Amino acid sequence: MEIIKQGVVLRNNSGYFQFHGWPSACVDEKGTLYAVCSGQRIGHLCPTGKTLMGVSYDNGETWSSPIIVNDTELDDRDAGIISIGENELLLTWFNNPAKNYRQYYQDGMRISGFSDIEQAIIEGYLNAVELLPDDTSGSFIRISKDSGKSWSEKIKVPVSAPHGPIKLSDGRLLYLGRETDSNIEQKDRHICAAESKDGGKSWNIISKIDFPDGYTGESMHEPHVVELSNGSLLGAIRWHTDNPDYALSLSILLSYSNDGGYTWTKPQPTGIQGIPPHLMRHSSGAVILSYADRYIKPGEKVKISYDDGKTFGEELVLDVPLEAEAGYPCTVELPDKSLFTVYYQRLKGDKSPSILYTKWKL
Repeated sequence: MEIIKQGVVLRNNSGYFQFHGWPSACVDEKGTLYAVCSGQRIGHLCPTGKTLMGVSYDNGETWSSPIIVNDTELDDRDAGIISIGENELLLTWFNNPAKNYRQYYQDGMRISGFSDIEQAIIEGYLNAVELLPDDTSGSFIRISKDSGKSWSEKIKVPVSAPHGPIKLSDGRLLYLGRETDSNIEQKDRHICAAESKDGGKSWNIISKIDFPDGYTGESMHEPHVVELSNGSLLGAIRWHTDNPDYALSLSILLSYSNDGGYTWTKPQPTGIQGIPPHLMRHSSGAVILSYADRYIKPGEKVKISYDDGKTFGEELVLDVPLEAEAGYPCTVELPDKSLFTVYYQRLKGDKSPSILYTKWKL
């Protein structure tokens, strides 16, 4: 591995809304590079997030100013983006119900070190949205048919994952994600494959992945999927084991589908310490697994497989964060076959994390 360059995609180091997190990136058919994130936030737990996008026409050397591409009534968390061809982009995000911030996150927000003014902003926001119906929340997409200049109305989808769906060689969109139906208990929610045959306008769940023996849906989150050279699918899943040490409990499972996502093998542990996974297939055929270790040996990391995910090579470190609030790397291939990995972490001297990148090559 050779690191070519490191830099900043999106950053704000003044005012109250400095926090940027959970990014994704894609390259369209013209070679334009897009990166999205949840930004204009006060912190990790706060209800003010919007989906921001940066655009680069020179392989990441320079970036546009932040563009607000999605701003719903609720906190817009995570951000996925893919190119589906012919100037079309697909954006993903999810919203927690407004009541969650009162019921589950209030204490977490109080101990987050927010100033009195920041706490007042959050309180005012919650007062404004807490009466919204629960069905306002969920997992959503928007579609752009003009390279991100304008976007469709939001479309609700039945699953959620940080980096969104992929486009398969047969033209379908496949979204490997966790069930979002609020009528299903957390322990019973599966990692499911949802497909769209109309470019993202409608979605149907076509399969569910079995829980590993002895585990429930509370242990499996934030998956991603890649189509392999032989047409089969490789899914990677964030897994919480039963290790009492939280840092040691975070790992990655792998599952295969040989029929286009309609059935899956039982997930198998990899022993890879880090979360959440992102998968991509390089033009050379190599499968690149991106993930972050926040605790044991901190770093934005990748492992590479030359046998369609059967084995992965040594752990390669792209960057080392200053603290645990970091990660969610996503890797794409640039037109010159180099690789661009985007992630979030704090720059030295800043209050909150920014969206950073490492450009590298195999």
